[in-house]
Amino acid sequence: MSSDSTVADHDLTDRDLADGASRRGADDRSGETVLSVSDLRTAFFTDRETVRAVDGSSFDVRAGETVGIVGESGSGKSVTARSIMGLVDSPGRVLEGSSIRFEGEELTELGPKEYRRIRGGRIAMVFQDPLTSLNPVYTVGNQIKEALRLHRDLRGSEATEAAIDLLESVSIPDARRRLTEYPHQFSGGMRQRAVIAMALACEPDLLICDEPTTALDVTIQAQILELLADLQDERDLAIVFITHDMGVIAEIADRVNVMYAGEIVESAPVEELFANPRHPYTRGLLESIPGRHPDEQQLRTIEGDVPTPNEPATYCRFAPRCPKAFEDCEAVHPVSVPVTETAEDHTASCLLYPEDQSRQNAVETHRARGDAAEATAGASADGDASAEGSTDTDPDRRGIAMSEVTETTDRPSSDPEGEGSTLLEVRGLKTYYEGEGFLGGSPVKAVDDVSFDIERGETLGVVGESGCGKTTLGRTLLRLEQATDGEVLLDGQDVTDLSGKELKEWRRNAQIVFQDPESSLNQRMTIGEIVREPLDVHEQGTPRERKQRVRELLETVGLREEHYYRYPHQFSGGQRQRVGIARALALAPDFLVLDEPVSALDMSVQAKIINLLEELQAEFGLTYLFIAHDLSVVRHICDRVAVMYLGNLMELGETEELFANPANPYTQALLSAIPEPDPTSEKRRITLRGTPPSPRDPPSGCPFSTRCPVKIRPEGYEDLDREVWERIEVFREILWERGRADRTLSERARELLGLETRFSGVGQIREEVFADVTVPEAVADHLGRAGELVREGDEREAREHLQAEFGGECELERPEQHAVSDTDRESLCHRHKPEHRSPSEAFDADVHADRS
Repeated sequence: MSSDSTVADHDLTDRDLADGASRRGADDRSGETVLSVSDLRTAFFTDRETVRAVDGSSFDVRAGETVGIVGESGSGKSVTARSIMGLVDSPGRVLEGSSIRFEGEELTELGPKEYRRIRGGRIAMVFQDPLTSLNPVYTVGNQIKEALRLHRDLRGSEATEAAIDLLESVSIPDARRRLTEYPHQFSGGMRQRAVIAMALACEPDLLICDEPTTALDVTIQAQILELLADLQDERDLAIVFITHDMGVIAEIADRVNVMYAGEIVESAPVEELFANPRHPYTRGLLESIPGRHPDEQQLRTIEGDVPTPNEPATYCRFAPRCPKAFEDCEAVHPVSVPVTETAEDHTASCLLYPEDQSRQNAVETHRARGDAAEATAGASADGDASAEGSTDTDPDRRGIAMSEVTETTDRPSSDPEGEGSTLLEVRGLKTYYEGEGFLGGSPVKAVDDVSFDIERGETLGVVGESGCGKTTLGRTLLRLEQATDGEVLLDGQDVTDLSGKELKEWRRNAQIVFQDPESSLNQRMTIGEIVREPLDVHEQGTPRERKQRVRELLETVGLREEHYYRYPHQFSGGQRQRVGIARALALAPDFLVLDEPVSALDMSVQAKIINLLEELQAEFGLTYLFIAHDLSVVRHICDRVAVMYLGNLMELGETEELFANPANPYTQALLSAIPEPDPTSEKRRITLRGTPPSPRDPPSGCPFSTRCPVKIRPEGYEDLDREVWERIEVFREILWERGRADRTLSERARELLGLETRFSGVGQIREEVFADVTVPEAVADHLGRAGELVREGDEREAREHLQAEFGGECELERPEQHAVSDTDRESLCHRHKPEHRSPSEAFDADVHADRS
């Protein structure tokens, strides 16, 4: 096992991008052009219309370079990727005149059989959802070996060993056993790693990643981004990375192409694009990112939606949404030009450029180039519109910043009746799901002894990785899940024992907005019926009054009266989320649980919803529990933050204090994983090893002890070499994982019958884990004893032996909540005891000093 495999996943890496030097070192590469896309046009032909999903895009990708493609949903990003891969489904096709040259070979001229030779072998793709990329009825190993057989003609043991090497290369521990497992037995991050391993099976020269981290937590996202960067350095990969997250692009890309309505509207090196964005659309995307402006200001937004490009472009498609649009924008289609006559590496499709030309000359430049391009492409007469150029040369209309044309609005302040008083009290809340079946099993401890308060008019954020209990907590507060123990008092009333009519009446005062507006809205009901349903259930007013109330609610959330009779599928994602918010407000509640309300939305739409929630809170005095995994959004909208891990509350405190000086090691790891929308920033990252344990079998001590980079070592091992200590942790993690409590029914049956389960080859695993480090004799003796116990079939005692020797205080004792500031801030960690160094001091002393 190599030293840069999973055992090094606790490393803290310093990202130093000072002086504009990219971490990936693209400026130091002189790679040849691997992919050249020129005038790519992909259209979908239906009986009703022709959708020009990609309409004239051009870009290059060099060896060892990462080219990002960003834009809102519907901009054509994924269709561009599928066009390159030859995966455009009927009724779509790449149009004549398009060019996709890969390593000098024109792909648009290849037949299906020839394309299959390229696809998967020399060009590979990683899709957004790994579950749809992996066949659930085949093991992960079989699927990787299939790619090896098809493209490298490897079979039998040779293919098996190659597949194991691939899983290890993407930092999956215990790869030999994992090879025999099915996709559902992998976590989300592990599935994405397996998909990347499959894509790398044929040693491609180009890797296309289509939103590969969108559905992942920030910690897992950080692992995947680091993995891609390492693989690129090792293999000199060319990567096309598609996303709508500008923070991710700032971290991973060398060059960025901004797409809008099928066209690339701006292209520049990543540092140049973020430091000096030129196209109004690019500026709008950057301005909508939480954290780029003072928190007391509302987020800036881009009004309107991305249009469907179903006609030839005869004008600027962004003009209807553009704050800088002038008369010629509606008559002349802009083409890609340098933003200045000498800036060949920074181009924009906007009539404002080249900015060192007069307005009239710039417009004529675009008109002339556009006419030439149409003639070359054989465009139809419908696309040959022209107009007289404007003589407006007012310099105040050129080259100005977005902030100068978009008003900055202060966040609305709320003053609810009784502000400062406590609305919600939670004490010792537990939500367990008992094991089922004749073999039983341990309960799933989804929420495990959680306590906190929320004041009237306050927004409390709840953050943490998937599976930490955030959603279960919110659902339990609303009695959508039954609490196992504890109290939930809303306005002094304990709601845990309510039932029947009392519960129905209480629910008028507490509502929820779900994460996915598409699945939470009945597709067979009109928008009016959906919003009116709570009023009908609770018999509020007359039918006429209910209808009027619905119209008022639609107006409140920014929808129009004519939307009343439309259906959910006729709306965009942001509009559907507005419908969900309107429904939640129908009964005028005091308390709203917002469960990931913006996670599925583009940045620009997300900004609109966040602004709307702030306005509604100020107008109606609402109190929010805001559940999210996007920490930038949480920092902008929340007054306080609760950090959850494995059903436990790890840290609770005021937002600014918590973000500025996180006290808990888990909080520090979460915050360090946030992608910064600034490619030149210095970033200290804490990369966590593995995934959280099963809530069915949590650690007996600190819930974070199995992954904590600054776990307190037991006496006698404080000075043990860090590399050896990390290998011990990995070895113990593998043994724990093999004995996890959520194993299959057949495995539990074999265990009860005294039959061998899955502990074969532990000696070989030990050899692989400790292959290139020198293990002290005392440590080797304990490892050997554990191996003997495993071979004797006493797997539990083997794990307990290693825990007793290497576990220490963090694993053996449950920590208490400690006050960590003069405010009400609390943190669950043994390191807050006076006899130990604080987590921050431990990070600095134990990790940074060791790395230096």
